[in-house]
Amino acid sequence: MTADGQPSADPDAVDVVALGESMVTFLPTRPGRLADVPSFARGIGGAESNVVCTLAAAGHSARWVGRVGADGFGRHLVERIASHGVDTSAVRVDPDRPTGIYFRTAADRATDAHEVAYYRAGSAASALSVDTVDLAAVDAGRVLHLSGITPALSVDCLELMRALTSPRPGRPLVSFDVNFRPALWRDGGSCVLLELARGADLVFVGVDEAEDAWGARGGADAVRHLLPEPRVLVVKEGPHGATVYERTDTGERTAHVPALTVDVVATVGAGDAFAAGFLSATLRGLPARDRLRHGHLMAAAALTVPGDLAAPPARDHADRLAALDDQAWGRLRLGPHWTGTGQVTEETSTA
Repeated sequence: MTADGQPSADPDAVDVVALGESMVTFLPTRPGRLADVPSFARGIGGAESNVVCTLAAAGHSARWVGRVGADGFGRHLVERIASHGVDTSAVRVDPDRPTGIYFRTAADRATDAHEVAYYRAGSAASALSVDTVDLAAVDAGRVLHLSGITPALSVDCLELMRALTSPRPGRPLVSFDVNFRPALWRDGGSCVLLELARGADLVFVGVDEAEDAWGARGGADAVRHLLPEPRVLVVKEGPHGATVYERTDTGERTAHVPALTVDVVATVGAGDAFAAGFLSATLRGLPARDRLRHGHLMAAAALTVPGDLAAPPARDHADRLAALDDQAWGRLRLGPHWTGTGQVTEETSTA
């Protein structure tokens, strides 16, 4: 669909295109400091590729656009992302720059024990630019999903993001996850992210990162006051749930959905899964409340597995849960493997 909601006429169109950096990630085989962990297991990580991998698993056509090095890590990334059913034909191989990698500890990101070491400076992805990206492949999605990580990688990446979020003929519906990472920005990040968010059609942002990046205090309404431009704004409020603001021809509609009770295994990837769930429901034309509920359900799937990516619930299973009345929704409790059981009981974790 284009920004005004019309379907694309491109025969090669897919539901969602995501552009950004993916990296090979090394996960510790046991808890402990990076200095003490003796070995690591290899995986993949990337906000944008996480979203399209989840959407592909949920039955949507999806494409990842990125750059990798001419190395084994780059080949592994492309093969793994493609194995989820994602179209990787627009990925470019850089003969001179390496694929980014990073190491992290097993500790939750919210704890002081969490460590992460990035080796991404000068990576192939930092050379993403208007001149090195297949813009036709980028614009052939009904939705183009971007994040605030990409503009921090290089000046060329920032200019590409500005071009993609600027008004232009045939522009897809642009989805932008703020993904504020202070460590990536030496200065100017707050202003850049606000500029890009204001140019998008659909924005995801957490109340905590809106406060950290822009000083937006006062909850979801304060974030909307700061960001009136996006037609749809989703404000994530942690354990309190999420609120969506949607501008229509007759005014603005608002919906809030409380978060689910989840037996958390790991928090990594939950934000990307929430975005995927909301986008999936958007592509299906579901109402605001159901879009938020599908976001929460996808996030719950990610929260109940140790890695970044989780198998989403079957569509009919998720639809049944999303259709519950408010009281039944509030009584749900989801535990590990709940997506594979096909059934969920109130206030009970399924095993």
